[in-house]
Amino acid sequence: MKLAFSTLGVPGMPLPDVLRLATAHGYHGVELRTHPEEPVHPGLGSTERAEVAAEFKGSGVEILGLAGYARVAAPGDDEPVLAELRTLLELARDLGAPYIRVFPGGDLDVQTPEEADATAARRLGTAAEYANDLGVRILLETHDSHRTAADAMRVLGLVGHRQVGALWDVMHTWLGGEQPSETYAALSPHLGYVQVKDIASAEDTTPLPLGAGVLPLAECVEVLSRHNWDGWLCWEYEKRWYETAPPLPDLLGAGSEHLSRLLNDSA
Repeated sequence: MKLAFSTLGVPGMPLPDVLRLATAHGYHGVELRTHPEEPVHPGLGSTERAEVAAEFKGSGVEILGLAGYARVAAPGDDEPVLAELRTLLELARDLGAPYIRVFPGGDLDVQTPEEADATAARRLGTAAEYANDLGVRILLETHDSHRTAADAMRVLGLVGHRQVGALWDVMHTWLGGEQPSETYAALSPHLGYVQVKDIASAEDTTPLPLGAGVLPLAECVEVLSRHNWDGWLCWEYEKRWYETAPPLPDLLGAGSEHLSRLLNDSA
């Protein structure tokens, strides 16, 4: 497995500094939070996109994926969501990123679960053809209205397209009561990559150094190793939402060591 971290943990950091951190601490890739407050976002012109791609290529660090904010199950018209998906897919193509991340984002106060599933599947199915043309895969994260693998699979089963897969966020499946073995069994045919993190408890989700909290990271890595899964583990440290959390750069070295130790132990 290869290691990456998300720029959610270093909000607003210039790209050269991000790449230096990755190479200094043994990370093979970076997940780019694509938001207007970040250096890489859909508003970049063609020259800027080429420069970003060249910076990554020159550093030897890969772009794991683009973490976008499209909410595919959200109530409302399809076209604004589809337009957001197309914009993200085009940015990924231009940067050479293999994946874009999307959220479910259903609102179960105004939708039934079946309506949310159908909405997400309809939009993802439509976007899948465009994604196929661009050579980019759309990954539905286990998150919010569809927290568990079982939830996500209700949507992916309806879509049935190879360009639409899953992103396993280990915190959300744990909060949803799923065991790592259950999550992997459900998502494995569709799994793009895995987001790891750690927290103190279900009530306190302030980010912690890897291994310092309650999330079953060792079990997750063991399940992945047992099935010879060779994808990416991406540390999503949610510094952007928890400003008092310790700075991620100070933790990256120990984080890569912890993940490497788990990988060795599970081999």
